[in-house]
Amino acid sequence: MDNSEPHYPANRWKVLAVMSLSLVIVMLNNVTLNVALPDLSTELSADNSELQWIMDAYALVFGGTLLVMGALGDRFGRKGALQVGLVIVGAASAWTALYADSSSDVILARATMGLGAALVMPSTLSVLLVVFPPEERGKAIGIWAAMAGVGAPIGLLLGGWAVETYDWQMVFLINVPIIIIALGAGAIIVPRSKDEQGRPLDIIGAFLSVIALASLLYAIIEGPSLGWTDSEVVGSFALSIVAGFSFVFWQKRAKHPLLPLEFFKNPRFTIGLIAIAMAFFVMFSFMFMQMLHFQLVRGHSPFSAALRFFPLPIALMPAAANSDRLVEKFGRSNVISVGLCLVATGLFLFTLVTIDTSYLQIAATFFLLGLGMGLTMAPSTTAVMDAIPESKAGVGSATNDASREVGGALGIAIGGSVLNEVYQSNILIPESLSAQSAIISESFPAAIKIGENMLALGNSDGALLIQSARESFIEGMVAACLVAGIVALVAAIIVKWKLPQDMPASEE
Repeated sequence: MDNSEPHYPANRWKVLAVMSLSLVIVMLNNVTLNVALPDLSTELSADNSELQWIMDAYALVFGGTLLVMGALGDRFGRKGALQVGLVIVGAASAWTALYADSSSDVILARATMGLGAALVMPSTLSVLLVVFPPEERGKAIGIWAAMAGVGAPIGLLLGGWAVETYDWQMVFLINVPIIIIALGAGAIIVPRSKDEQGRPLDIIGAFLSVIALASLLYAIIEGPSLGWTDSEVVGSFALSIVAGFSFVFWQKRAKHPLLPLEFFKNPRFTIGLIAIAMAFFVMFSFMFMQMLHFQLVRGHSPFSAALRFFPLPIALMPAAANSDRLVEKFGRSNVISVGLCLVATGLFLFTLVTIDTSYLQIAATFFLLGLGMGLTMAPSTTAVMDAIPESKAGVGSATNDASREVGGALGIAIGGSVLNEVYQSNILIPESLSAQSAIISESFPAAIKIGENMLALGNSDGALLIQSARESFIEGMVAACLVAGIVALVAAIIVKWKLPQDMPASEE
């Protein structure tokens, strides 16, 4: 497809609406199940390891297959990839809600949903690249990034409502009507597009990319629970490095590479990916901590806890959607670096939070974080997508998405590790509970549950344990926010220093 005006469809803003809905489906499935884990543990007799894999199977398959699925969309058609992916997610969701009766069933279904999501997400962004002219692309991608940013809070809200009102099966069933709407609208509205040159798929590159990404994500996910020096974790990191170098070696020699390495010579592409990865490092780390904070420290229900997140997306959505105007006026690197500085400021302010801090102060900090995230995500994504040709829109979009997944996984892993380290070093366990000291030290939720059980039996040591656990958690959360704030500040410096200030190449 050439870049002449006639090939941009008149209904492109309706196309954006369908892409946004499809994107929200992918993002909310990353987190909706978080609030259902206690019910799954009880009804399916799932142990901690099984619960972890119920969560991680989706992220592992999704992140590991993104590049391949993006390439398939480029080769065979992005609309088809989108529709097939939605069908896979919808079918797996419906089957789980109606028939799953064991943790193994749910793990398999979550992995299948991750595969479908890996088809959907790159398609949503790559379609925008080919249906919007360069002068409108920043606005469109800004709205897309806003929807990506609010997908997780919406997922927490829907998950909390489903579990409190119905049961854990409803967390899966709510996907089905939304997907049916997205499928119907997509079939009518979304135009077909693909790489018209019909280049063959790089099978070897695809295989190596899956091994490299999946093993990297596995090591990051398992590191906090198994230990970063565990042989399985170290082996996965080693496998990822070997596969990664092999992928680079092959891409340099392949006639039709899966991911042309010359993309990385463009600082817009490379620095954009770094900014996105670091932004999601911060966002996922922060959200992971806050659900525990609101529920177990402040005593809110899952639904009520999710509601308290909403100052963040309320600020994020307009900031992301209108960031293109700010980029035109102040330059991309300035907008992104200011956004990251706002994120860092919000995180540093969060280090002042105590058990008694009012929600109003916390909400103001959430708003500041959302504003910074919106100013970071949208221009960074536009920088990445402006650096690639339309023929590689799917792979470029998948690379962008993979940076989000790796950054988010790292954020949860590192943030969780910092939190756990500080929590374990600060928790004071009453002598009467010394027999349970191992599980109390390893798990903040377990400490709260044990304390509540002791209180129910009239043992005052339960109150002491709960108080100490909450204070220790807050100390760990503050330390993790400090680390995340430093990451955001470093990212701001990198962007300001290395990202070109000029306008996208398509406008030069």
